[in-house]
Amino acid sequence: MRRRSASLLGLAGLLALPLTVMPQAQAADGLVSTGKAATASSVETSAFGPGLAVDGSTASRWASLEGVDPQWIRIDLGANHTISRVKLDWETAYGKTYRIQTSADGSTWTDVYSTTAGDGATDDLTVSGSGRYVRMYGTGRGTPYGYSLWEFEVYGAPTGGGGGGGTAVPFGSHLKPYAAGILKPTGSQAAIDQKVVDYYNKWKTAFVRQNCGNGWYQIISPDADHPYVAEAQGYGMVVTATMAGADPDAKRIFDGLVKWKIDHPSAINPDLLAAEQDTACRSVNGGDGATDGDMDVAYGLLLADKQWGSTGTYNYKDLALKHIAAIKKDELNPTTKLLKLGDWSSSGDQYYYISRTSDWMVDHFRAFRRASGDTTWDAVRTAHQTQISRLQSTYASGTGLLPDFVVDTNTTPKPAPGQVLEDPNDGAYWWNACRTPWRIADDAVTSGDATSLAAARKLNSWIKTKTGGDPNKIAIGYKLNGTQIASGSEAAFFAPFAVAAMTDPGSQAWLDALWNKMLATPVDTSSYFSASIQLQVMITASGNHWVP
Repeated sequence: MRRRSASLLGLAGLLALPLTVMPQAQAADGLVSTGKAATASSVETSAFGPGLAVDGSTASRWASLEGVDPQWIRIDLGANHTISRVKLDWETAYGKTYRIQTSADGSTWTDVYSTTAGDGATDDLTVSGSGRYVRMYGTGRGTPYGYSLWEFEVYGAPTGGGGGGGTAVPFGSHLKPYAAGILKPTGSQAAIDQKVVDYYNKWKTAFVRQNCGNGWYQIISPDADHPYVAEAQGYGMVVTATMAGADPDAKRIFDGLVKWKIDHPSAINPDLLAAEQDTACRSVNGGDGATDGDMDVAYGLLLADKQWGSTGTYNYKDLALKHIAAIKKDELNPTTKLLKLGDWSSSGDQYYYISRTSDWMVDHFRAFRRASGDTTWDAVRTAHQTQISRLQSTYASGTGLLPDFVVDTNTTPKPAPGQVLEDPNDGAYWWNACRTPWRIADDAVTSGDATSLAAARKLNSWIKTKTGGDPNKIAIGYKLNGTQIASGSEAAFFAPFAVAAMTDPGSQAWLDALWNKMLATPVDTSSYFSASIQLQVMITASGNHWVP
């Protein structure tokens, strides 16, 4: 039922109707859209963002690009709701042909209303549907302009279903803006976000598993030494907590990963995660911890605490603080303030003064400091940033590349002279260090820190020049002087440079080329490593990475 505010029932008719005959749903259901996350296919300018259509004010509005169909605006209610009423308060630029749609997952949409005869002003619609997301999808403008709404109101009631109601930072909400001057790929924000969601859904199908029962979820790692490794579980926790605005199952998956972490403790420090599990989901190879996985597990728990709070099945904040304290105790060298390889390395062994550069996650250190209040993490962050700058200037002045492993961290840190842990290329930019442009630039884009920006820009400048702006020419591995190690193209090597490109105002075309390269690269179902790295790079490139 549609009613226009300018041509409602006559006054006498209104007076003759007692209030009790108002539709029951409208009498019972409340306004559930105000202040919720909103995204749109486009905006006319930054002054007309989609959030202005759900801010409760008729003095501000969303407006799409002019002269372009179709266009849409979407509201994320945070959890599944029954939807009984939608009210559209149009500005002059109204929709003549449009649909109101609902969705449980933000991907598959159901029409609950459609018209080809819209005439503007106020459309007050009685509908019947359910979903977490509600969208106005316009295919025909009523004016030569675009689509513009003073307010987009949804009325209904939560059903208790869906993926974790009350998500604080839904994917696509962009509530945590990046530092000034940071680039994003060219295109509408909504379209960019959707590309990330599409890739995530394929990643999820390929790697998210429940192979062992017991309420566990796991991220499978077909390209690792064992089917389940801590690094993959850490990736999974960070990704699912971040994608909570797009995946209604995110909280359930995250909690299954938490249960896996709790039930697979390190044999050395039970507040850490054992590094490897076999096909029977039993920890193997001594059951000790790996720093890279533990860093992301702790970070993922902090994200979850901010997303959903810690009063549910698991106290995410408490688990995070215990994990952070355990990293400090058993995975941090107390003398150098640099991360060790794992909790298994102790004073006096040959690995005690070796560190892996891909573990140097500066934004994680900031989050640990904020959550714990422990100033040690300030010193840890500074120590790692100092070594990043020093290694670049001393050993890779022309490239900015970092080695997989750094030795002699107690005296004069330097690239590994050969195989010290994994490969003869341990001192080169190889299968570990390939992540460092992403890790360094993640901090640069979110904090604007000058040291991180300088390091990321050095990497970006070199690779852009080296390849002539063609991401297809990014090789698999380099010596620190820039000599190529292997040919081919691998997402683990080309994707991380996209985050570095975001830090350089003169690299828009280069960033777009890298983004398009990622869009053209399907999920490699045989490699959790490359696929998980590309997904997290896409999350950052789209503006959806945030620091808890």
